[in-house]
Amino acid sequence: MKDKERVDSQISKLEEKYKDSGQDLSAYLDGLLYQRYLTYWDYIHLDTLLSLQVPRTYFPDEEIFIMYHQITELYFKLILHEQKQLVDDKSQNLAFFLEKTRRINSYFQALISSFSIMIKGMEREQFLQYRMALLPASGFQSVQYRMIELYATPLENLVHHTERDQFSSTDKIEDLYENIYWKKGATDLTTGEKTLTLKQFEYRYTPRLVRIAKQLKKGTIYDKYQRLDATKRDNKELIEALKTLDLNANVNWPLMHMGSAHRYLAKDKDQIGATGGTNWKQYLPPSFQKVVFFPELYSKEELNDWGKQWVDHIFNPNKV
Repeated sequence: MKDKERVDSQISKLEEKYKDSGQDLSAYLDGLLYQRYLTYWDYIHLDTLLSLQVPRTYFPDEEIFIMYHQITELYFKLILHEQKQLVDDKSQNLAFFLEKTRRINSYFQALISSFSIMIKGMEREQFLQYRMALLPASGFQSVQYRMIELYATPLENLVHHTERDQFSSTDKIEDLYENIYWKKGATDLTTGEKTLTLKQFEYRYTPRLVRIAKQLKKGTIYDKYQRLDATKRDNKELIEALKTLDLNANVNWPLMHMGSAHRYLAKDKDQIGATGGTNWKQYLPPSFQKVVFFPELYSKEELNDWGKQWVDHIFNPNKV
């Protein structure tokens, strides 16, 4: 009897739910009756997912290269999924803020720990050959990572550090965006000419990125942190989680790329250029970019020395 009462109650609730749709519940029950059972492979679109790896050469390791970057983009999507919830939240609830930040860190940590696939999981000789078929594509062109940065901190914090003191939140979004740090990584410092990699990226994504930056003005994760009341803002766990996020995104993640680039591109007598034409020795080192999402959390000395010891560890392992 209890089961029948429960089912009757559920049916009544369903009738209430669907009464405003112009259809009676019977039509929806017919649909449920004729609907196929859901399978795992249909639910996650497994066949489609496994068909998305399309190498441009016959070198076996190119498929590893493609899959790893696709996995990376899925993790970026997970990070953005949490960031969007965090910036949309109006409650300023400390537990919610902390939980979302910790989730973001867990995704970053999974990415960082998995990067050994890129560093040790491919034959260097294969990489140096199939990479020539990838020109001018580059991981530099990951728009999701640029979005992650925009959600994390105001645009003025992403201006190249050599010009950062010339800008503030009062400047136009378009001017801040034009001076964002990563553009210098794909610009010839002598001529000022942008690489094709950067030109392609800007053509496709500049309107979207500028629109997002405008939507997030005074609404980034850093802005939300600064608006917390003093007790929440001083919470040690939250501060530690935000500093860990800074370290993951702006030191450990680029550092793993440096390790990979150093293995594949720096062992010959002459440095090998990146596929997209970026100057990776200038673009990747955290101490050269000094990108910090939450600068308020650090001392002036910590900001000045940002990432330096990690870069020394890569290029001068006997120094530290």
